[in-house]
Amino acid sequence: MTTTFITGANKSLGYETARRLIEAGHTVLVGARDPERGRAAADALGARFVQIDVTDDTSVAAAATDIEAHEGHIDVLVNNAGVHGTHKPADRITAADAREVLEVNVVGIVRVTHAFLPLLRRSANPVIVNVSSGMGSFAATQDPARPESKAVEPLYSPSKSAVTMLTTQYAKALPDVKVNAADPGYTATDFNAHRGPQTVTEGTDAIVELATIGKDGPTGAFRDRRGPMAW
Repeated sequence: MTTTFITGANKSLGYETARRLIEAGHTVLVGARDPERGRAAADALGARFVQIDVTDDTSVAAAATDIEAHEGHIDVLVNNAGVHGTHKPADRITAADAREVLEVNVVGIVRVTHAFLPLLRRSANPVIVNVSSGMGSFAATQDPARPESKAVEPLYSPSKSAVTMLTTQYAKALPDVKVNAADPGYTATDFNAHRGPQTVTEGTDAIVELATIGKDGPTGAFRDRRGPMAW
């Protein structure tokens, strides 16, 4: 039985990823910052809730300790928790605004990965999936034919570029763990007031694909539901 821990799994992409992986036979641990929402999501899914705030060292350490005590290891870590950040015009964005986004989207991945690597390394096939975005792709955001080129996101886009680069560096530095990045695509979620043309099921295709790879699967890859993404 594959044991999978997903951060930010109480709604949207995280919740749908949990639902699909449970359907695929995984034992899923639902990570969420808000205990009430997290427990409600876990109960609805038939999963176990683990409280975690990816911006807090103590919370992340406690989550790892909790899972070590109950499951003993994990096979898959899905770093899904993320925030969009302020909608201010670029000339009003402050350092505090930037810090808020980077603390969740980038530093949070480092914090969680560091804490959970010992549990992952007890698996015969340890896998990390970082949820990135085409909004962090230099190629996509500069291609007039792609919707990413129409958006102006001075904080969110750079944070996701960092996630993708962080993924490739972890993949090289951790040869015993498969580390990949998924681009959900423009999906109808709270992030965009549900304007995205994709369903959450379509938006989780790449995440689920990368979370279910075998020992011969890729590492250092960046994929959306159609295949490899340009950097």
